[in-house]
Amino acid sequence: MPSSPSTSSPAERRSRAHLLAASLPHALWRGDALGCHRSIGKATGYGLLDKELPGGGWPPSVLTELLWPQQGGGEFRLLAPVLAALSAAGETIVLLAPPHLVFAPALAQIGIDIKQLLLIRPEKPADRLWAVEQVLKSASFGALLCWLPQARSDHLRRLQLAAGNSEGLVFVFRPASAQWESSPAPLRLLCQAASAGQISVEIIKRRGPVAGAPIILATPLPPVIERALGRQRFPQTASVSLSGVATSFTTLPVEFSDAVDRPLSAAIAAGSRVPSLA
Repeated sequence: MPSSPSTSSPAERRSRAHLLAASLPHALWRGDALGCHRSIGKATGYGLLDKELPGGGWPPSVLTELLWPQQGGGEFRLLAPVLAALSAAGETIVLLAPPHLVFAPALAQIGIDIKQLLLIRPEKPADRLWAVEQVLKSASFGALLCWLPQARSDHLRRLQLAAGNSEGLVFVFRPASAQWESSPAPLRLLCQAASAGQISVEIIKRRGPVAGAPIILATPLPPVIERALGRQRFPQTASVSLSGVATSFTTLPVEFSDAVDRPLSAAIAAGSRVPSLA
């Protein structure tokens, strides 16, 4: 005869509760387990990261907040695997208000089909939010990457609601200082450049238990960065002639952030669109 709820042990009650939760829709989430979304996550391209994300990858139909201490620290390199897969499948990738000039050759070197890129550069912060909402309402994109350093929590709440009507991936880039602010985004990652072109990713918010130590990812490097790293590891001595006097010097280590990004010139910033990404 089965035991009654009043006489069963705590372990038996927990087991029954877990079985009940497993039989219910994904909307019911246990706090001691990774949550899930109504759609299966898209693989990030990094096995260690997929294991720590609800749904086993980047979640669609919601905001994913990526916080960086500096712009151009490796945003495209982190997302290169999923963006390459989406562009290869013919999905549109929208880049909204990137802070740097998008360097198309490097994007192509990490597998992204630049023919699938749509670049939007609103001039004012308010215009950026409006443009993001319009893209989300269109629901005709594979991934949306938007840089919103000045967005407030109420702005993000509006965008989170709008994202629910789409099936695409939505990445919002904000400064690392925003980690102390409240946000409706169900997934928030603190990212920063690590040694040898790697990227450190710390999960500061997810639908699940508190994450452990940061994950170090070996991100894909375009050849232009590989060459810079080679010069950094192996300084070379060069000889030059200055006013007829021969001299020599040792090249200094090369500083770089993300070779996919270059400073945005005033001429480009003044235009509504870049005529060519190449």
